[in-house]
Amino acid sequence: MPSKKSAIKELKKSKKKQVHNTSLKKAYKVEEKKMNSLLAAKDITKLNTDISGFVSKIDKAVTQKLMHKNKASRKKAQLLKKVHQLSSTKSS
Repeated sequence: MPSKKSAIKELKKSKKKQVHNTSLKKAYKVEEKKMNSLLAAKDITKLNTDISGFVSKIDKAVTQKLMHKNKASRKKAQLLKKVHQLSSTKSS
């Protein structure tokens, strides 16, 4: 336990940030699982409506430095590729 007043304040701040960051990461992971379940169910209409929300969550995670921009780009590309493949198989 820190003894200086400034160190105590810093500890409080870091704990607050940790709680906030974990809640945002959890929200992202829940959204990712939701997208994967929609992909497994092959529900294109629901996917198309929810994909923008998922992409915005990824972008928000990048701006808040919870996720690296390359990882975010990779996740978006993987998702969009799967959605495109699914929609192209449904239309043929």
